[in-house]
Amino acid sequence: MTAARMSGSTRTIWIMALTAVISLAAGLGLSRLIVSPGDAAAQAAPPKAGPITVPVERRALANDVVLRGDAIYADPASVVVETGDIGGPAVVTGQVPVVGATLDAGAIMLEVAGRPVILLPGELPVYRTLRVGVSGPDVLQLKAALGGLGIDAGDASSADYDGKAAAAVVELYARVGYPAPSAGEEAELALDGAQDTVRAADEQVDAAQRALTAATAGPGPVDRMAKDNAIRKAQRELTEAEILAGQPVDPEIKDGPPPIRPSEIENLKDLVTAAVVDRDALLAPVDAAEQRAALAAAKRQRTDARDDLTKAERGVQTPLPAAEVVYLTSTPRRVDSVAVRRGSAVAGTAVMSVSGAALLIAGTLPDADASLITVGAPVRIALPSGGEAPGTVQSVGLPAEPGTATGGATGGDGSPAPARAPAVDANRKRVVVVPDALTDEQRAELQGANVRMTIPVSSTEGEVLAVPTAALTAGAGGESRVEILTADGESTLVTVTTGLAADGFVEVTADGGGLTEGARVVVGVAAAEAGEPGESEPSGTPSEEPST
Repeated sequence: MTAARMSGSTRTIWIMALTAVISLAAGLGLSRLIVSPGDAAAQAAPPKAGPITVPVERRALANDVVLRGDAIYADPASVVVETGDIGGPAVVTGQVPVVGATLDAGAIMLEVAGRPVILLPGELPVYRTLRVGVSGPDVLQLKAALGGLGIDAGDASSADYDGKAAAAVVELYARVGYPAPSAGEEAELALDGAQDTVRAADEQVDAAQRALTAATAGPGPVDRMAKDNAIRKAQRELTEAEILAGQPVDPEIKDGPPPIRPSEIENLKDLVTAAVVDRDALLAPVDAAEQRAALAAAKRQRTDARDDLTKAERGVQTPLPAAEVVYLTSTPRRVDSVAVRRGSAVAGTAVMSVSGAALLIAGTLPDADASLITVGAPVRIALPSGGEAPGTVQSVGLPAEPGTATGGATGGDGSPAPARAPAVDANRKRVVVVPDALTDEQRAELQGANVRMTIPVSSTEGEVLAVPTAALTAGAGGESRVEILTADGESTLVTVTTGLAADGFVEVTADGGGLTEGARVVVGVAAAEAGEPGESEPSGTPSEEPST
């Protein structure tokens, strides 16, 4: 009985002791969790501040202007073929170019009704067929275009389409592999008729000339001699008769000649006079007025016939049909689209659209940024698929044009500014860039794309001492300073001269020395989360990069 009671007392004691231990442990635990108002206020106070430092670096600095631009083929144009003088259905029969093809001066753009349509450089559109004898500015344009192809078209300053120009057109067609244009059957028949008329006129002139020559030539030597002989004979007979008439008559001679009577002497004198008159009549000039008039008329007819022949010859010389040439302001040209195919009818609408063969990238910049760029400056073009392609600035300073995607210089992080809505802005300038060597794949992906372009505008000559722009402070006199923190926590202000600023850094040179690579410069102040005050960030860079 006593042993049992002792056992119960012992259990009670142990239970009470265990309860006390548990209560003590709970009190200690709660004392850790419960914060007094004083302790809470102490814990809420800001920790001691410390400087943020970064090392002075030696690096090359470069300042870039970044903009966005649209990749385009400049100078677009629609090609319309003049079909008024074809004389039949204007059907496309071949030589249809593919999209993307390049057409140079002297190339065949299309074949219509079996005839070529030749591309030539020029600003004046085709408005008529050129034939020998016509004159005008379109002839001057043709001669200049042919001269550019190395074909001699005659006097380049003459506005006349002459035989030399026609011969040059023949050479042009020989180069493209087509027969030269013909003047047509009617012109050939006109030439044949004119040639026959000239031959007939030549014969008439020859006949009239012979008649006039015969009329004005006078007697021949035989006729002249016969007349002279007749005069001499009559004169001899008269002389003999006068001698006989002066001799006395012998009455003893019964059978002698009868005496000469005076009348016979007179008759012989008349015969001499008649012979002289007959000879003078033979030698007298002939009135050939009628023959001369006939010759003049024949010559006039021949002149008219020859003029007609000249016109007919011009008519058959090689023309340049209006349907077989297209002028565009510049070459070469790139085919952007084709609206016809073989068998299509050409009905006065555009058969294709073309543009300049050179791929250009055009964007705009504010005046201040554009003034930093020079023509010929190198450009880095970001390709849509990644990577870069080189380029060159072609022009700067033209006013921004409607429809040109615009962009601006980027911030310090180099990210591109978004493209702005197309607009004409007098305070912005257009910048045109020509990509250098492009592969076919690069050209294809660039066409029509809006891309980012980076243009270096200034750089240091090699590596220089540089600090983040946040490290710069201004002194009382406006001088630039940096604060250098030594290993023992002491700081020193050093006056510096700044140079080029780019990518959040600025070139610095200590006026009195004392600034070296690796020196720690203060860029800000922040609460120290670990370690002692003055410990620099492990990254060695400012938490936020300032803009330049």
